[in-house]
Amino acid sequence: MGDYSRALEYYEKAHKIREKALSPNHPDLATSYNNIGRVYNNMGDYSKALEFYEKSLKIEEKALPPNHPDLAISYNNIGGVYKDMGDYSKALEFHKKALKIKEKALPPNYPDLAQSYNNIGLVYHNMGKYSKALEFYEKALKIFEKALPPNHSSLATSYNNIGGVYDEMRDYSKALEFYEKAHKIYEKALPPNHPNLAISYGNIGQVYKNMGNYSKALSFLEKALAIQQITLPPSHPYIKETIRRLNNVKKV
Repeated sequence: MGDYSRALEYYEKAHKIREKALSPNHPDLATSYNNIGRVYNNMGDYSKALEFYEKSLKIEEKALPPNHPDLAISYNNIGGVYKDMGDYSKALEFHKKALKIKEKALPPNYPDLAQSYNNIGLVYHNMGKYSKALEFYEKALKIFEKALPPNHSSLATSYNNIGGVYDEMRDYSKALEFYEKAHKIYEKALPPNHPNLAISYGNIGQVYKNMGNYSKALSFLEKALAIQQITLPPSHPYIKETIRRLNNVKKV
């Protein structure tokens, strides 16, 4: 938690300096707002994150040409917050704006394009539109497999996402196959307490629970919680979700 408050303090100091030195619509001010928004987003304070991301976007829309890559980043950030807040139509609207810019600006197999496909897939996934979600996740995976080394963390994210759809569709063996592919990469590519590893443990734990293997489920969910308690503030939605999952397994 200390890391987040330190980051906020640092970004707010930087922002104050920029506010004094720059005109109110200077792109560097937008960067400042974006940085502060990202910290709030990581803390799970989505309404604060949205407030700062929108301040950033307001400046960028005035200061930049309509297809500038920084605008795509802002649209993506705002789309991500709306997704986390459960406002999926808004999330889709902003992620599709980002995709439009990237499709004009980037070659067809560029990893940044895959990121946008992933984001849109995630929203469809949360809406329960699983075939749509798979369509976008697989577009992303195709690009990542061509463009990235085999142990890149973005590939792991793709495997995780696809595993998640199969999980929802109750195809648990397929889900486990993709979750384990992701986990293998995370173990090689990330430090031992990285939040993405916690997500990975949580996903595998949840599948084992769904398959009725409760001792395995408990073991993986406890690993997830241990990492989250080190890396996230205690009120973070991810911690609450892992505790909820653990309690569900213990009840069985």
